[in-house]
Amino acid sequence: MEKKIRFLFIVQGEGRGHLTQAISLADILRRQGHEVVEALVGKSHSRELPDFFREKINTSIHVYDAPSIIFGKDKKHIDFVKTFLYNVSPQKLKRYGDSIELIHRRIKKHKPDIVVNFYEILPGFTQLRFRIDVPFVNIGHQYLLRHPDYVHGRGDHLMMLRLHAILCSIGAAKIMALSFYPMKNYPQERITVVPPLLRKEVLDMKPSTGDYILGYMLNQGYENEIRAWHKKHPEVKLHFFWDKRDAPAVWKVDDTFTLHTIDDEAFLKYMAGCRGYITTAGFESVCEALYLDKPVMMIPAHIEQEVNAADALSIDGGVTGNKFDLSVLLDYMKEKRTFRHAVFREWICSAENVFVKQLLAVLEN
Repeated sequence: MEKKIRFLFIVQGEGRGHLTQAISLADILRRQGHEVVEALVGKSHSRELPDFFREKINTSIHVYDAPSIIFGKDKKHIDFVKTFLYNVSPQKLKRYGDSIELIHRRIKKHKPDIVVNFYEILPGFTQLRFRIDVPFVNIGHQYLLRHPDYVHGRGDHLMMLRLHAILCSIGAAKIMALSFYPMKNYPQERITVVPPLLRKEVLDMKPSTGDYILGYMLNQGYENEIRAWHKKHPEVKLHFFWDKRDAPAVWKVDDTFTLHTIDDEAFLKYMAGCRGYITTAGFESVCEALYLDKPVMMIPAHIEQEVNAADALSIDGGVTGNKFDLSVLLDYMKEKRTFRHAVFREWICSAENVFVKQLLAVLEN
């Protein structure tokens, strides 16, 4: 057996995607005989750390203050000016400085062989300040914006996203860019293109076609759009997941419309059995839906999700819109789909071997 390698994870806590990627990689590493000694999670002011992460990561967790995204009055789209002003206040900068020191202390305590950063920005500043003598490996779909062959990463309007990706990867020994499809590596920027990280529960699922549409809306501002559409089409059965803090776990609005707070096991169960899926174009759940061969509609909430949606469209992986008009999804579901499911599934299934090989290679350099 190869030497047991000790990993420490640092995870962005915004949304569901980075958290499920961390759970997936932790499971892969343990199956290969390695260890995840701790998970540090950067938590914004508006999100709670979901219970599914605490239950599934199977290691100790430390939560710290991280920069927050501030949404506009519509609660749907990011307000970049408010986001900037909120995060550069003296009080917040002091908290982020404390977080940087916490990250450094936890790494010194555990002495991991490798630190894996799931697109969190503060580890880069920790490296800049302390020059930590442990290799950092960064994982995220957003790093494709730094790849010269990635056609969706061009244009001045993406400058802030590219800058964020650069700041997140300060000091990284390797950058693993998650992609819907294979691309050549870009060693000049330490970028290796890898498959999406889906959990074993998803890989083992046998999908079926139920009688409902599944939805995921991270931002509550979309609730009114969905209610308005449902009022006109009460015959269409809907199950939607959201992250409203004070909502009941399951809220049966009426006979055909149910709202669920974020519960990963329940979400995957509903994903496996849905007729179609509508979402704000988060990378992870789109990959899950495509792996399960579900028709997908994407309503990007911000520029990063617009890139995700354009990328998925390039492989005929769904349809897009600018609001939760489920009629568009229903019409798309009637069309003949050209998505190459077998090719996508093969790429997904290669992830375990690819990740173990690429991570262990870091220690050989």
